Amino acid sequence: MEYSKPTKTTMPLKKKNVELASFDKTSDTLPRPLRLTNALFFTLFFAVVYYLMIRWREKIRNSTPLHVVSFPEIAAIVALMASCIYLLGFLSIGLVQLSMEDEVEEEETSVEECNRMTNSKNINVDQVTFKDDCNEVSSFGASPKVTAQTCSEEDENIIQSVVQGKTPSYSLESKLGDCFRAAAIRREALQKITGKSLEGLPLEHFDYDSILGQCCEMPVGYVQIPVGIAGPLLLDDKEYSVPMATTEGCLVASTNRGCKAIYASGGATSVVLRDAMTRAPVVRFGTAKRAAELKFFLEDPLNFETLAAVFNQSSRFGRLQSIKCAVAGKNLYMRFSCSTGDAMGMNMVSKGTQHVIEFLEKEFPDMDVIGISGNYCSDKKPAAVNWIEGRGKSVVCEAIIPEEVVNKVLKTDVASLVELNMLKNLTGSAMAGALGGFNAHASNIVSAIFIATGQDPAQNIESSHCITMMEAVNDGKDLHVSVTMPSIEVGTVGGGTQLASQSACLNLLGVKGANREVPGANARQLATIVAGSVLAGELSLMSAIAAGQLVKSHMKYNRSNKATPK
Repeated sequence: MEYSKPTKTTMPLKKKNVELASFDKTSDTLPRPLRLTNALFFTLFFAVVYYLMIRWREKIRNSTPLHVVSFPEIAAIVALMASCIYLLGFLSIGLVQLSMEDEVEEEETSVEECNRMTNSKNINVDQVTFKDDCNEVSSFGASPKVTAQTCSEEDENIIQSVVQGKTPSYSLESKLGDCFRAAAIRREALQKITGKSLEGLPLEHFDYDSILGQCCEMPVGYVQIPVGIAGPLLLDDKEYSVPMATTEGCLVASTNRGCKAIYASGGATSVVLRDAMTRAPVVRFGTAKRAAELKFFLEDPLNFETLAAVFNQSSRFGRLQSIKCAVAGKNLYMRFSCSTGDAMGMNMVSKGTQHVIEFLEKEFPDMDVIGISGNYCSDKKPAAVNWIEGRGKSVVCEAIIPEEVVNKVLKTDVASLVELNMLKNLTGSAMAGALGGFNAHASNIVSAIFIATGQDPAQNIESSHCITMMEAVNDGKDLHVSVTMPSIEVGTVGGGTQLASQSACLNLLGVKGANREVPGANARQLATIVAGSVLAGELSLMSAIAAGQLVKSHMKYNRSNKATPK
């Protein structure tokens, strides 16, 4: 934007001073209509302020958003602004007079200076331009305010370009080199395009550089989710304070009660049964016989060593464990399973699988690769193959809860819990045709921990596969409770785990980053923490149902006791 010479005609200083003096004289006395006007606006100001304070207090009590206003409130706000403008104008006459005098003197001096510089150096003012930097000051002493206006005009031009479709929204980060500025411009353009306000969605105080090319594209803000702490969870002789990100009341409190019961019982123990991420490409042949030949080739132990060597070349940590195949006519589905260190491992196993596919194309040139993923994996979908074969970390976690703890902490008895578990989690789920859903609410705990620690929330689908077992032991006095979860898909490196908030939650659990001594140990430990927390959550919720406390507790923790507007 070019800076042009001011064309405003300046009034002679003497003439302006005469006008100010005459204005002084007329302002010394107030005519009666002006007194009445002042009284009216003073009354209006205090009345409107009182009315708005009453309305806003009612909104706070009723949990009504402050930005939702009615027509009377809009009228009151307009009246408040009008009275403020009038009163400020009236009460600051003297200040305005002084500022006008100073402005006249500065303007006269500035004009004389500019003329002197122009005449002496023959500078063409029309050719002087501002720089883009908002902190830059112009050659003629322009204030930073003018330069800031220049920057805002530049942003406005970019916004209009995005709105008109001339500049792709996804390219703002690369074009501007400033991720925060790109998000702000994209947000404003989106509001103009949709006509919808994004007020209430935070924009500032977030590191947008940290998500570039990693977590989220085309950001316009971020969502705030409260994080609560359940625990300490005593698991495998270690204590954990478990972070849970959720908007559901009662969830953290319930899990915390389960942790308390487990702690009072001496803790829980866990075992990782399997550790293998999967990917299953689908290929097609001309005949079913040819597809079966590849199946036999892949499952032959003599060929596995060669295939494993090809697969393992793609990563430092990815190690092929097995290949299982399924034939559907002339189509073949190959389910590759591999260990992935401390990463969740989807990209790692996909890369290794691609290497093996390229190798097989040389041995089977008539093979037509349909897709790197054929849903026989199976990712982000409830599937029997994950329930039976497992995916990610397969974990079992158990604890023995003494009768005294069941009575005092959980407020129920062992027999009631055993009966309820059989009829609800086992029989009831079977009647519903559940797939991996033989539990009370495992998904609640899994989702909350996944969001807090930067896991893929969509993988809570298969990660929540769980069967909860309860049995009376020690002559029926104590309770043996366990959860078996075959598909916990977690990692401590990569993806959202590298963001500041999620990294802090992983650090709280002592599993942040990669384990240098034993690769994969941190991710496996996180999986056991998830299972232990699910155990606590199952124990507490089942006890609440058995004791008839479910509705009461939710009314206490998950419902506002404030009066709601009708």
